[in-house]
Amino acid sequence: MDFKRLFDFLEALQKNNSKDWMDDNRDWYETVKADYVKWLEELDHKLSKLDEYYYSSSGKKAVNRINNNLLYHPNKPTYKDHFGAGMDKRPKTGDFYIHLGVEEIFVAGGFYKPKSELLKSIREAIDYNGEEFKDIINSNEFQKHFGGLMEDDDKLKTSPKGFTQEHRHIELLRLKSFAAMKPFSRKDVFADDFMDKVIEAYKVMLPFRRYLNKAVTV
Repeated sequence: MDFKRLFDFLEALQKNNSKDWMDDNRDWYETVKADYVKWLEELDHKLSKLDEYYYSSSGKKAVNRINNNLLYHPNKPTYKDHFGAGMDKRPKTGDFYIHLGVEEIFVAGGFYKPKSELLKSIREAIDYNGEEFKDIINSNEFQKHFGGLMEDDDKLKTSPKGFTQEHRHIELLRLKSFAAMKPFSRKDVFADDFMDKVIEAYKVMLPFRRYLNKAVTV
């Protein structure tokens, strides 16, 4: 995979974010996307070998559309400045997300600002066995890779409905997002072992994602 060509394309797109430019450079886009889809196919195959519960997705299904949804976000540019892809995309669960962008490069997983019914299920799981969740996110490996949960600037200042301020897991129950992220540099991406590093992050995140996915599906 020629990741340099991928970033060259994204940087050019960021400077010329219009349908006319994209139409003129459609072959460039399709070539870069096809290479990335092929890379995702290889990653998908390797992840399916290490995780017996892995939900396989083809590269074409994993990669996200590069068009922004202007219907709901009319002030955004026509196209994104990144390639996003979701692996292990079992319906109604949180996927393992890969983000290769001009400004940010990271892998992430869990639930970022989930719908109210999903958030309610996660809080109920934490109420039931929050100690297990704390053990996962406070483990040495999780802290080493992700540094804990992603910052949640939208968390509640008080207790959510049905829980008291004195709840033993009140700091977790106030959260509206339960996600973890590991940043990478372009140097990481260009290195020969980038896929290995992504797989390692996937493995470390597995207990975290399994806990949350069980919470929203049971």
